[in-house]
Amino acid sequence: MPPGRTLVGRTLRIGTRGSTLALAQTRMMADRLEAAGADVEIVTVSTIGDRSSAPVAELGVGVFTSALRDALAAGEVDIAVHSYKDLPTAPDPRLVLAAVPEREDPRDVLIARDGLTLGELPVGSRVGTGAARRAAQLAALGLGLEIVPIRGNVDTRIRKVTSGELDAVVVAKAGVSRLGRTAEITEVLDPIQMLPAPAQGALALECRVSDMDVEHLLGSTLDDEETRAAVTAERAMLAALEAGCSAPVGALAEVVEDVMADGAGGERIVLRLSLRGVAATPQNEILRASAVSDLTNADELGRTLAAELLDLGAAVLSGPEA
Repeated sequence: MPPGRTLVGRTLRIGTRGSTLALAQTRMMADRLEAAGADVEIVTVSTIGDRSSAPVAELGVGVFTSALRDALAAGEVDIAVHSYKDLPTAPDPRLVLAAVPEREDPRDVLIARDGLTLGELPVGSRVGTGAARRAAQLAALGLGLEIVPIRGNVDTRIRKVTSGELDAVVVAKAGVSRLGRTAEITEVLDPIQMLPAPAQGALALECRVSDMDVEHLLGSTLDDEETRAAVTAERAMLAALEAGCSAPVGALAEVVEDVMADGAGGERIVLRLSLRGVAATPQNEILRASAVSDLTNADELGRTLAAELLDLGAAVLSGPEA
């Protein structure tokens, strides 16, 4: 029986923020649920982050997610779709993370005037970002750029370049892709230069702990095992650093193939989880570490890497990513 058939006669209300990007990625999830036989309705929920123009760091953790979670717990919606990187690292006991779909490209991208790349921007160029993580890593490149703090959705940020207010902006590739604007990207930034935010490019779908039918539907229809393992490691590193949801911390886990002895004199290919992390010191020095583990040890891998970064002198700072 198709997963959605267990919910015949019930319309599932999917809660989302009202931004163009949030609606686009929620529509993607709704389409997949409808293809599985579910009836769905998209419900827009206003969040603190949407209503305020203040810097995200001043608004606190969960500014884009707390209202959605409250609406879900109150029974106003049945599913909440989040950009995973916006979620606080502490779990909400009222809810369950039912699905982590296959991740979009997690890397950051540059959108610059005149088609320029990062290395081609003249000294003194004004580059916009709302993320302390990006600002710290850009500064560490030593390119002499002026980092300008900005807020706003993808359209607003790109418009600051096309209007001439800024020379470039750094944004997540996933958002640009989901909005169909990849033609405006002038450079995809290598993770060696710029590690993304933990869970960047991934979505998180939550439902109520008591709603087992919905949990089963989401898990069987949308959950991707490798993506869940990767973002679990990244978020475990972030949580262990006590960094809130977006301090100057970057992380990227990838599932890689490894060769191991099979015990009979031969070799076999196994899948392993490779995690890279960066964190800033109080002096804005960028510290880097990496480690590899089994897919089943994602949480431990993240905590181990965080301990290494703290031993190296990483700052324990807080403030939401934007």
